[in-house]
Amino acid sequence: MRFTIASIAALATSVSAVGNAVVKNNCNGNIYVWSVGSSVGPQQTVAQGASFTEQFHRDPQTGGIAIKITKVADGLNQGAPTQIFSYSLDGAQVWYDLSAVMGEPFNGQHVTVTSSGCGTIDWPRGTHPGGSQVKVCSSNNDVVFTACA
Repeated sequence: MRFTIASIAALATSVSAVGNAVVKNNCNGNIYVWSVGSSVGPQQTVAQGASFTEQFHRDPQTGGIAIKITKVADGLNQGAPTQIFSYSLDGAQVWYDLSAVMGEPFNGQHVTVTSSGCGTIDWPRGTHPGGSQVKVCSSNNDVVFTACA
């Protein structure tokens, strides 16, 4: 098989065209975000009206990534109610879901996970509405968790 410069460039572009996991804060006040795979990333403070963004990637040990969100600084270490926006990059697809542990930090507030043309996860009251929350989308698309949607 013979490769041309154009075919190599097209292949490189298709491989690097990976979307992002985005956490958007529409709440009054800060939220706190950690990216967790086989290790816990540093706390990121996301101010009202701001976003946290990371490019989709695979953890070499766990495969998936859990973006953990609290309304309390250092909440992950304090056992605060934690929203978990998880994703798993699987080649051309990204699987994503939403769950909570230690309580539901956005109880009474609308939260969503959306991606253009793909399945939406909608918690109108900030609590798990029941049923499966797992969705799948093209890995080229951004997937956006919105607090206080």
